[in-house]
Order: sequence, then C-alpha cells, then structure tokens
Amino acid sequence: MTSAMQTSSSTGLIALDWGTSSLRAYRFDKQGKVVDKRALPWGIMNLPPAEGDADDRTDAGFRRALQAACGDWLRAAPGTPLIAAGMVGSKQGWREAPYLDVPLAVSDIGKSLTAVDTGLGTPLHIVSGLLERSALPNVIRGEETQVAGILDQLQVEDILIGLPGTHSKWVHVAGRRITHFDTFMTGEMYAALSNHTILGRTMQRDGAPDDAAFLRGAGVAKTADGRAGMLSNIFSSRTLGLTGELSPRAQADYLSGLLIGHEIAALLALVDGRLQARIALIGDDMLCRRYLQVLALYGVTQAEIAEAATEHGLWKLAQHAGLIA
Repeated sequence: MTSAMQTSSSTGLIALDWGTSSLRAYRFDKQGKVVDKRALPWGIMNLPPAEGDADDRTDAGFRRALQAACGDWLRAAPGTPLIAAGMVGSKQGWREAPYLDVPLAVSDIGKSLTAVDTGLGTPLHIVSGLLERSALPNVIRGEETQVAGILDQLQVEDILIGLPGTHSKWVHVAGRRITHFDTFMTGEMYAALSNHTILGRTMQRDGAPDDAAFLRGAGVAKTADGRAGMLSNIFSSRTLGLTGELSPRAQADYLSGLLIGHEIAALLALVDGRLQARIALIGDDMLCRRYLQVLALYGVTQAEIAEAATEHGLWKLAQHAGLIA
C-alpha cells in the first residue's frame, strides 16, 4: 500500500490549533489517535507571503498557510473533516466565529462552528470563543478547546482549570458546564515590565532559574507589604537589586514570582480563600510547575498538570459537532 493510500485509509480528522504567532496541525486516525503533527510559524499575524503570481483574494494568506500545514493530508484523504480553534476565529482571523455566552455546556461548543470555504474541497470548521457578560466582560478563544480536552481526558464533572500564559485564564466547570472564568494578564505584564520599564534595566534574563528568588517574590502578596497591592510591590524588584539583596538574574525570577503570587492571591480572594474543586493546569510545562509551587505556597496542594489537552479537545469538539462518529 502506498503512503498516500495509507494516509487516506487511516485519517479520521485533521485539526488545527491556529493562534496569533503559530499554527499546529494534527492528523488523527479514525480512533482519535494523533498519528502525525506539524508546527509552523504561520500564525494569523504572520501569514506566508505570496510567491509567483499574486493571489488577490483577501484570505489568500490563510489559504497558503492551510495548504502548507495540511494540503498534502487533504489530497491523500479527500473529504476528511477539518476543524480549527484559536485566534483564526477572531476579528483578525480568517473568519470571525461569534462568541458563545457563558454559562454553557461544554458539549454545546461544538454545535456552533463557523464554516469557511478553503478552496481545497473541504470546509474549515472554526470553533467559537466564549463570552461572559458582566460589568467587566471577559472572553476566551482557544482555551475552550483545551477545557473540552481536559474534561474528556480526566473524566471529571467539576474542576477548576488554570491556563497560565500571556493572559492566564482560570475556568470553573461544574456539571460539565463552564460557569465562570477569570483572566489575569500576568505573562504580558511580566514582559512589559521587564522589557519596557526601568525595572528591566538591572535585570539579566538568561541562565539557570533562581527558585529561591522566585518563591521570595511569590510570597510577597501574603505579607503586610503585599496589602499595598501589585502596583506598589513591583518596584521592590529594582530596590532589592539596588540594595544588593537580589542579583541581576534573581531580579527577573523575583518579579515573575511576585506577579504570579498576586495572581494566586487574587484567585483565592475571589473564592473566599477556599479552592475545593479538583485543579488542573494546562500550558508550558516549566511555567505550570512554577504555578504548582505558588499554589502550594498558598496552601493549595491538590493541583496537577494535564497534557495534550488541545488535541484531545479538538477531537472531542469535532465529535460534538457531528463531523466524526
């Protein structure tokens, strides 16, 4: 049997995790196992340029990126369902997939996909983001797919899911319904402070992590000084360097810990200091392990790290949508 015939007979779904800066493609067999995957730099803000004859269609860059990611898979297995999650469904993406209102059942997310003509003989089905309406509205896009993957992977009904990153999310699930979520711009704040303020002038951000400095910063929110708030506390990452208590390398880890510590302290304040649900973290392994350290510092020890949530979620949402059996 040729390679193309093997691909055709073994492919059940092609799925994309399409974000701002990257594009990840997964080929599943008909039992839901990932049998091939690729990572490309073609996020929605960095699409591949035209070569040769220019394609003047407004979505030409997205078509080129899709072709690069999985065009050969689709040619070998025509008619294979195609699903995508992430910023590809934002206002800046290929086609906006309207937000769904929270609370809602996770199984309902896949029932409201937005179809886009790809020019490859198979439409692309884009997953919607979620919107929580309130005096201070909140949105997620992409994380809803990871939540679906976690619930399928861990087979749980009630859980608090943490997604550390540029914009950290904390998603509450009860009875397999997303009931509430919070956003903390912790990662973006760290990048902005260390790269674009005076705090970064004395920092060194390479070399081995300084766990002691990180935990020192993480504990600040628990102290009397911490009551002054993050905006007051962050200046200490500079002053502790000026007084010789923190080395240039330690200052960066201290600031990271301080910001994450304030995030966890705020999260605990929102639930009156009690986190009784099972907790799972999704994201970069090193960052998740640092969050586990801070959670333990604040008395939360029942957390775990989940893996492969995105691909699990893409398969599950495709099932909910009826794209696969």
